[in-house]
Amino acid sequence: MKRFKSAPMIMRKPESEMPNPMQDITANLSRRHLLRSAGLMGLLAASPAYATRSLATAKTATKTGVATFPLLTAEIESYVAQKKVASMMAAIGFGADAPQYISRGTLATDSAVAVDQDSLWRIYSMTKPVTGMAAMILVDEGKLSLDTPVADILPEFANMKVLTDPANSLDAMPAKMQMTVRHLLTHTAGLGYNIITKGPLLNEYNRLGIAPGVVSKQTLPGFPVPAPTPSIDEFSRRVASLPLIAEPGAKWSYSISLDLLGYVIQQASGVEFGKFLKTRIFDPLDMTSTFFQVPESEAGRFTTNYAPVGPVLFPIDPASDSIYLEKPAFPFGGAGLVSSARDYDRFLAMLLGKGALDGTRIMSERVATLGMSNILPEGVQTKGTWVEGQGFGAGGRVGLGTPTSPKGTFGWGGAAGTAAFVDNVRGFRAGGYAQYMPADTYPFQQEFGQLVYRDLMGG
Repeated sequence: MKRFKSAPMIMRKPESEMPNPMQDITANLSRRHLLRSAGLMGLLAASPAYATRSLATAKTATKTGVATFPLLTAEIESYVAQKKVASMMAAIGFGADAPQYISRGTLATDSAVAVDQDSLWRIYSMTKPVTGMAAMILVDEGKLSLDTPVADILPEFANMKVLTDPANSLDAMPAKMQMTVRHLLTHTAGLGYNIITKGPLLNEYNRLGIAPGVVSKQTLPGFPVPAPTPSIDEFSRRVASLPLIAEPGAKWSYSISLDLLGYVIQQASGVEFGKFLKTRIFDPLDMTSTFFQVPESEAGRFTTNYAPVGPVLFPIDPASDSIYLEKPAFPFGGAGLVSSARDYDRFLAMLLGKGALDGTRIMSERVATLGMSNILPEGVQTKGTWVEGQGFGAGGRVGLGTPTSPKGTFGWGGAAGTAAFVDNVRGFRAGGYAQYMPADTYPFQQEFGQLVYRDLMGG
């Protein structure tokens, strides 16, 4: 990678003892490690018990522009001051009120342009709740139901098989259950993910290009290179040709299900998926900075994505030559969007508005509430997964009303360190933004929700 030539800045050692950046990256990054933190694993699970002390105070102060999140602000300032990241920011708002933005740093380490509410961030798996809510619009219109068999929309899924020994073989038996829209929304369809799946099925996913996500134009050392991702119709056929890792509805397993759901939405609505999102969500909510492909005209406000290796930030996707400037194989409903803090905050505000924002309703209150509720299949196995002790809704984790699973919360995170959630009980929303991979390099994503709540409790 041309941009890794900055590594010789690490001095004070003979050349023979100098760190090899490629070796460091190989050791620290793999496709699986790079993206596996996309699930916002600890965002809400470790949030402290709640107090009501300062919600009203914070809401009033936010309206007047007074800083009300000192712990979160200090954390963001610390990351940027220590050069752990080029930039970091948060957006927190109450109800439909304008949010308070906390931003530090620049678009890139070699840029003088400060990040703000209109800077563009790779939000990766924060795309999933957007896709989930798009499906809920069709549920609202009666074009889908949660229990619509996927095969009713995509006939190639009519006769699925289930692996008998996923770790060692592709041997499979006929599935007993039909895959449904509910299963796709909640990662219980039995599908795999080449960032999670292991064994022979992983090899098949890579061989067939079932890898709906992008990181860099460059070939990163230590990364398997899947075959090119095909068009969405061929993608669907290839996925259907392979066995499932579990019976539909039996187990929670992070997967490509939201990418496949994008095609279900397309076929059920008769509108290309990317256009559906634009006309039914982005345009009505005035989300003018949310893209599957960043237009050349907007590249000047795009952040650079980095891999932190020791004290050095390596640009794995420079904004000026980003893979997101190219058209993807299809709009990846699971991890494909780039967005701004302002735009995603408007999406969150719509969720707080139970399907409406600024007088514009994109779905009914009933269906929006359903999408943010626990719709996991009865009896599904979640033990040992990212959602153990949690619920799951239309593409995001749902709080169940316990100290580690706060009632009214719905959200998810992204592979480059982003995080976002709404709290429907306390009436606020919060989004955190950074650009580094893997997301678990630093604890920011996991601590984001904790810091927000601690600030609301007065520290």
